[in-house]
Amino acid sequence: MGVEPYFERPDSENPGYVEFRLGDYQHELGIIDRKYAPKDALRGPGGAVVFWHVDDVSSALEKVKAMGAREYEPRIEREAGFVTASVIDPFGNILGLMYNPHYLDMLAEHRNHAVIM
Repeated sequence: MGVEPYFERPDSENPGYVEFRLGDYQHELGIIDRKYAPKDALRGPGGAVVFWHVDDVSSALEKVKAMGAREYEPRIEREAGFVTASVIDPFGNILGLMYNPHYLDMLAEHRNHAVIM
């Protein structure tokens, strides 16, 4: 993702929980080790899939795989310019990657509105 985590527990050498601030609005992305999951949690990947906009899904997919993630869903070109893929991180979480033209349109509109005000 190109950014260092701003919060790690218990420490950077033994991260059980890592949190990043990402994007134009500094959204938080927290990744937690599966060993902290509730005892009744399913063993396989699951839960909500959070998709993060990236400028190049193929490059981002290769980068996260090189960092230890396993491909969950390959790169798929969808309608209206959307492109998606997803991976399972080393802790068992699913992370989605998406090129989202709608996000870019909304971001441009927000920036234009901010300049006018």
